[in-house]
Amino acid sequence: MTTKAIKKQLDSYLPLLTVKQQELLLSMVKSILHIDPSDKRISRKQYNKELEESEKQIKKGRFTSQEDLEKEAQKW
Repeated sequence: MTTKAIKKQLDSYLPLLTVKQQELLLSMVKSILHIDPSDKRISRKQYNKELEESEKQIKKGRFTSQEDLEKEAQKW
């Protein structure tokens, strides 16, 4: 079945559902896709600010190397 055919069928069935059924279907789709409604995208400005802060921490030596992290994880 093609994507176009699937979309056409979904579009024809969706109006037949009650609002509660539509909400349930939407919830199931989000669950399948692992979409968390509380996840909010940050702005480019905020993203760049966080990058700058991270770079400052690295320059100050405040980071964990991959090797150290692997050693720590072995203790778990």
